[in-house]
Amino acid sequence: MTWTTSDIPDLTGKVAVVTGSNAGLGFHIATDLAGAGARVIMACRNEAKATEAANKIRMTSPRGTVETMTLDLADLSSVKSFSEQLQSTVDRLDILGNNAGLMAVDKSKTVDGFETQFGVNHLGHFALTGLVLPLLLATPGSRVVNHSSMGHRPGKMHLDDLNYEQHRYSRWPAYFQSKLANLLFSLDLQRRLSLAGASTIALTAHPGGSRTDLGVEGSGLFNKVLKPTGGFGQSAAKGALPFVRACVDPSAKGGDFFGPRFLMFGSPKLETPTKRARNVEVATQLWDRSEALTGVHYLD
Repeated sequence: MTWTTSDIPDLTGKVAVVTGSNAGLGFHIATDLAGAGARVIMACRNEAKATEAANKIRMTSPRGTVETMTLDLADLSSVKSFSEQLQSTVDRLDILGNNAGLMAVDKSKTVDGFETQFGVNHLGHFALTGLVLPLLLATPGSRVVNHSSMGHRPGKMHLDDLNYEQHRYSRWPAYFQSKLANLLFSLDLQRRLSLAGASTIALTAHPGGSRTDLGVEGSGLFNKVLKPTGGFGQSAAKGALPFVRACVDPSAKGGDFFGPRFLMFGSPKLETPTKRARNVEVATQLWDRSEALTGVHYLD
């Protein structure tokens, strides 16, 4: 069965947060959700770009609404400020779309001293989810959706050196680790939500090969190849669909993982992540380390 935007149910009255939604996949996710009637909060680092993107979505005459809030996932103080602002603005949260991410960037650290890809792609979203969890738990049937990648497949977790302080930094293995972390986070979050008897569920998606600006920031050879082409594969609009489906498909269940039918492209379908992404023991160890690194504890 081909799943398209016409399959998105009516989202009137629903509230969604989409991180990194001023461009690329996130922009199309926000557009699709607002188009179905949701109130979408675009959580972005660059306020000017977020405002411009929100105005573009409004020009499409969506049934829902869009608004912007500043969020820098590379700074835990910003994550905390955003969560406080969100909880003072809305009284429900139906969809937390943890979409924002970096790919194959040069070696650097976040404000809090984390390796940047791991810090932004995983730890920032781990902290955000924990801080807004009260809103999610107060909203029946709410969802947390994490954006992973085909890159999770070669990914390996260096639980003893998550921030590449002992290993020699290499941009692609660091990226792959962060994308594997996204799936392991969903795995353990779903386990804990189920144990707590919550109606909130955790899911994951990946976009296959999609033309976005992801990966153009680094100075490596492949980064330079990506820069003029915007990547390889299907459009960003189509690449966003697995994530959108994870956000809204009424038949989706906690722990589901959606991706393109033909891995790189195609209509979104259920996928099975790698064995490493289904390792409960590693997921629990990652959770414990993530709590220690971010100082955010939840579902105890």
